[in-house]
Amino acid sequence: MDPTRQFLYISHMPSQPPIDTYNLFGETAELADVLHAETIRARSEMYDWQLRPHRHARLHQILVLTGGAGEADLDGNSHTLSPPCLINVPRGVVHGFRFGNGTGGWVITLASDLLDHSLAPGEGLRAALDLPAVQPLPEGLQSLAARLFREYGNKGFGRAQMLRGLALSVTALAARAIAAAQGEDPQARTSPLFARFEALVERDFRLRRPLADYAGALAVSATHLNRIAHQATGQPASALIRARVLREARRLLIYTNLTAAQIAYELGFTDPAHFSRVFAKGTGLPPRKFRQQLAGSG
Repeated sequence: MDPTRQFLYISHMPSQPPIDTYNLFGETAELADVLHAETIRARSEMYDWQLRPHRHARLHQILVLTGGAGEADLDGNSHTLSPPCLINVPRGVVHGFRFGNGTGGWVITLASDLLDHSLAPGEGLRAALDLPAVQPLPEGLQSLAARLFREYGNKGFGRAQMLRGLALSVTALAARAIAAAQGEDPQARTSPLFARFEALVERDFRLRRPLADYAGALAVSATHLNRIAHQATGQPASALIRARVLREARRLLIYTNLTAAQIAYELGFTDPAHFSRVFAKGTGLPPRKFRQQLAGSG
């Protein structure tokens, strides 16, 4: 297996996550500002231009690459970087980078709270920004990122307001590019009820809650919740819950050395054999064969 995908931190303490979770890479302190902006060089050079796989629980990152080269690993999917390009990294997505020496551009890190408060459900941007992506750089995004970086270093009057405004413009251009590449209607997933359901799933997917519990928490019937989910995604709500569990299982199999049984318990299964059957049904391979196949292609 590629060494960048080897387990980075193993703990038998269940309260500690098995995948490294940082605020900024290598840091555990809370983001102290409304956002953070730095050059690609500033942090990458400290780590020999390689940032090993990790994730951010409460941060969203947009990378604007203006020159150089490299590779990005987003949830186990490898992307060759050909600047100028945009990299969108939603919160929770495991990501790592290998940049060519001297790669230019910026990393813009936004607190999830900023996006949650600024993006109304009916506007459609949230759905696009929740997709990890590498896209050609949209027109105008480089100049916006450069202006945001300059403003970030400025301590003058109105700085926070300027940063918030520029950040929202950056996210709007990023969302527009991602939605266009997906070929989807960005308004399709804008139901406030569906957004609340997604937030509940993200919070509770490890608890193995049945669909009826989610419906009850949202004060609707399971039938109505399925209807809303199908309108938004073409899938029933129960399938989306399973998909979230499977996505986390894939992350743990790719980025950690936890056994299938340990992953099963991490994800709320009381029977590892049941977990293996669920994973095989959802992916076509049992966990052990999935990991073996991954190692063989690394």
